[in-house]
Amino acid sequence: MGLLSQGSPLSWEETQRHADHVRRHGILQFLHIYHAVKDRHKDVLKWGDEVEYMLVSFDHENKKAQLVLSGEELLETLQEKGERTNPNHPTLWRPEYGSYMIEGTPGQPYGGTMSEFNTVEDNMRKRRKEATSLLGENQALCTITSFPRLGCPGFTLPEFKPNPVEGGASKSLFFPDEAINKHPRFSTLTRNIRHRRGEKVVINIPIFQDKNTPCPFIETFPEDDEAAKASKPDHIYMDAMGFGMGNCCLQVTFQACSISEARYLYDQLATICPIVMALSAASPFYRGYVSDIDCRWGVISASVDDRTREERGLEPLKNNHYRISKSRYDSIDSYLSECGEKYNDIDLTKDKEIYEQLLQEGIDHLLAQHVAHLFIRDPLTLFEEKIHLDDANESDHFENIQSTNWQTMRFKPPPPNSDIGWRVEFRPMEVDENMKVAQKRDAVLQGLFYFRKDICKGGNAMVDGRGKTTGSTEPAAEEYALMTIDTIINGKEGVFPGLIPILNSYLENMEVDVDTRCSILNYLKLIKKRASGELMTVARWMREFIANHPDYKQDSVITDEMNYSLLLKCNQIANELCECPELLGPAFRKVKYSGSKTDSSN
Repeated sequence: MGLLSQGSPLSWEETQRHADHVRRHGILQFLHIYHAVKDRHKDVLKWGDEVEYMLVSFDHENKKAQLVLSGEELLETLQEKGERTNPNHPTLWRPEYGSYMIEGTPGQPYGGTMSEFNTVEDNMRKRRKEATSLLGENQALCTITSFPRLGCPGFTLPEFKPNPVEGGASKSLFFPDEAINKHPRFSTLTRNIRHRRGEKVVINIPIFQDKNTPCPFIETFPEDDEAAKASKPDHIYMDAMGFGMGNCCLQVTFQACSISEARYLYDQLATICPIVMALSAASPFYRGYVSDIDCRWGVISASVDDRTREERGLEPLKNNHYRISKSRYDSIDSYLSECGEKYNDIDLTKDKEIYEQLLQEGIDHLLAQHVAHLFIRDPLTLFEEKIHLDDANESDHFENIQSTNWQTMRFKPPPPNSDIGWRVEFRPMEVDENMKVAQKRDAVLQGLFYFRKDICKGGNAMVDGRGKTTGSTEPAAEEYALMTIDTIINGKEGVFPGLIPILNSYLENMEVDVDTRCSILNYLKLIKKRASGELMTVARWMREFIANHPDYKQDSVITDEMNYSLLLKCNQIANELCECPELLGPAFRKVKYSGSKTDSSN
């Protein structure tokens, strides 16, 4: 969730008065870090995952599932029994946006050897077991992306009603403030996004038109003019940050050996973000309805969209400096490596003064424009105790802006005075068109994605003395084509070799122990089958489950009992209490090593 400072949060009006101060000193803090570690090399590969969980209570008698608002208490116990007692504890726990959420990470990062892959699944099991052992009767730790009835009456335990009229953080018609984590960062973010925007956030997601779904599908909000104007026909309307940040996700952070390697890795991973998002699609339901999308990306993007009407281009610029084309939660807008520069075809809005300042300080054009683009945003939270800082030894002002630019990739400089290197954060979910396609229903089977035809051939850009591109060795339009996920992952003769065959070729030339090789082959087989459609995405499986539920009326409505049945089944699968061949094949077991280095038959 980013920077979690403690202190006394300022109102939006007070935060806004200090916005230029935060930006100015944030840049100074970045420059101190950059000049101190720009030449740092030979950091080893380290990486780690962040998994977010929801706490769910099952009422078996009434067939109802609810989100349990006890995340803070559970977190306190986990930290007390874990890292506070033993600094080398194998798991770490952190707060997340919802008071029904917690986040778990490995206690220490994974290393750079291939055998580390064998420890990931075991650590994830440890996390689940550790947290589950502290839950109450009929409660579960669920790794679901979105709670299907989030925002429906009585979706929390204890139950609270939203308060859209009186003072509060979100003023939502559906999402009570009690469901927001009590850490001051979260409610302050919620309130200040709404204040800065000048109105509540607006989330409209197309509804899935089933046989008995009203057409047009129209919700009415007679007692709320703002909602009546914001909601759209044939769409599911939501109005709070909680509908986005109250979902759960998986993120992975990698430490590179140097800044140049981190920038190259950033660019390479950015291109597969939409591909991975389509493969991992798991969010088809919102506010008790079946939607026509499979991923949460657009929902969370809209849930934190703090742009004013001027910045969105709805009114002439008067009080704001820029027209801003995207929410602060969206796809990246530029590549960072020299190899990637020629693909920077998006008009980049940036703070020109900051850009020039960074160039004068020796920052190259690509990194300067990246930072200057991030810093067109205002800080959304500020604590009274954190206004005046030591720029040479602290980075809170830089992280204030950096950590509230939630993009598909995040480029992460080392913290001041630490042994941590340059890192990139992979946030699955290149080109914006691919991100739009990836969120659509059944994108893994139906979508066409722009992808480079020859990933082994380099296209070197020519760069002048200031690090600015002056030309390219080949026209970019000839390098890519529209491809299916199956072609990208598994390959198609004469079109693209496929990422899995390339990985298999890599494995054949690596000295890898038998267990590790089998583990990797096992997961590659699952990806291969999901890309081809032989196995379902989680979103498709969920849709089929609801469509076949005896209570479903083919009206796009998810009742309490349907929600209960779905989550109960999800929890059984996650805890390996039952098999799910539609998702994982007949039986998800380690493949046996037959003597060959790759198992092409599967």
